[in-house]
Amino acid sequence: MATGMLKTSGMSIVDAAGNPVLLRGTSLGGWMMMENFMNGFPGREHQIRAALLKVLGKDKCDFFFDKFLEYFFMDKDAEFLASLGFNCLRVSFNYHHFEDDMNPFVIKEEGFKHVDRVLELCAKYKIYAILDLHAAPGGQNQDWHCDNPTGYAAFWDHKHFQDRVVNLWQVIAKRYRSNPWVAGYNPLNEPADSEWTRLLAFYDRIVPAIREVDPDHILFLEGNTFSMDFSGFDKVFPNSVYAVHDYCGFGFPNRIGRYQKLPEQDAYIRNMYDRKVEFMKKHNVPIWNGEFGPIYEKEETNPDWQIHNDERYEMLDRQIAIYTSESIAWSIWAYKDINIMGMLHVSPSTPWFQLLSPIIAKKRDLAVDSWAYDDAHLQPNLFGPLHKWFEDNIPPQFSKKYPWQWRMHMHVFRGIRGITMAEYMIPEWAELFRGKTFEELDALAGSWKYENCLQRERLNELLTTYAGMKAEDARLAGKVIQSEVRKDEEKIQQTTSGVGVFELAPDEVKRKKEMGKVTVKPVAVTV
Repeated sequence: MATGMLKTSGMSIVDAAGNPVLLRGTSLGGWMMMENFMNGFPGREHQIRAALLKVLGKDKCDFFFDKFLEYFFMDKDAEFLASLGFNCLRVSFNYHHFEDDMNPFVIKEEGFKHVDRVLELCAKYKIYAILDLHAAPGGQNQDWHCDNPTGYAAFWDHKHFQDRVVNLWQVIAKRYRSNPWVAGYNPLNEPADSEWTRLLAFYDRIVPAIREVDPDHILFLEGNTFSMDFSGFDKVFPNSVYAVHDYCGFGFPNRIGRYQKLPEQDAYIRNMYDRKVEFMKKHNVPIWNGEFGPIYEKEETNPDWQIHNDERYEMLDRQIAIYTSESIAWSIWAYKDINIMGMLHVSPSTPWFQLLSPIIAKKRDLAVDSWAYDDAHLQPNLFGPLHKWFEDNIPPQFSKKYPWQWRMHMHVFRGIRGITMAEYMIPEWAELFRGKTFEELDALAGSWKYENCLQRERLNELLTTYAGMKAEDARLAGKVIQSEVRKDEEKIQQTTSGVGVFELAPDEVKRKKEMGKVTVKPVAVTV
């Protein structure tokens, strides 16, 4: 039994008796918020749902997605996570499950069907759940992972969207306020507000709104710009944990090079983390690393796949050693996918891969997924000249736009490939489902069952090692580099070919320094 609600105490999360609880686990990404690179489709979730509705009709479409949600996480999945020593699961969801855009503020009871079921499984295996709003109306950031099809984060410009999120969270909080296996609420995943003031004003609004109906559960509040920047924060809320996402560019192809255990690389990993958590340490509040992890190479696409993956496991080992030495909570991204970065991945022998493998390969060839792309083969004759054309025609002083850590070519890439090309591919993807019977659709969804997935064994062994490890463990000796001056971080950024996934470019680091960490004051918002 859970010993009452979790709460915060200084930099720790504790149970009702005051005993520290180290939340260690993973995330249900690609489930109630499907993502292109994780599930194997082009574009955004609401786009492929609409396309399948046209191809299958309402009855078959509803049946397929309901079975997908059921099979993705069942008793065997919860049992497996518990066997690794995990005690935490981040449960990510899209607002579309609970509300229709043409019927705002009317909450759909059926949206809670699978959330309730997963929470019951978590309780059965003594796993705490963190409820995560991964996609908000209008899009709280510019990218696919909040189901945003435009690259424009309209959530920050329209109070209507924010009103709907406040309403939804009050309903969620009321529903689960007495559940001790809910560790808390993660009101907004990876917010990205170019003006800063609107995010702070939203937190000033959403926190009391949730507390009004549930005064007890922890709130997990994320930093700005994809949960990596707290420079504008000037206060902390009671009983709140502050979240970073600590992806490292060494874990991705063609970003900042390959991890070779060099001292300056280890210093870079450490300094990247230290910068992100500076706010939490200053204010003596708990830290939660809500997302981290590399992507992995595959034998059929990379002859050196084992070497590259070994390097990324070594990098990940260094990262988790730091988290362990700091006694922070963490949830690796993610539990299950199509063999990109998941702890489990769908077997190639399943109906899912048998049907979709040609278009998954085409997506890779065209590098349409913003996250797992490797576009080196497209650069010499296609995108290299296009990027140069942009650079030649945009004056340097106007070449930056938010999010600042994306260089110009990343903005161009997301618009042309990640949005426009993906839109053309969506009907092609959906057409593969045409004429499928209920039995065939059930088998396709069943591809995601635990027993139809393969384990990423070395990753899971690594996570098991660290799941219950404490800061004083002797196995950390020699693995944890101490904090240093950030010259190594900037040196790596300046001498490599690309900026890391969630890392500030050198000019943005300089801009932050020149700002003198000026505190951004929130604008008052009436609830």
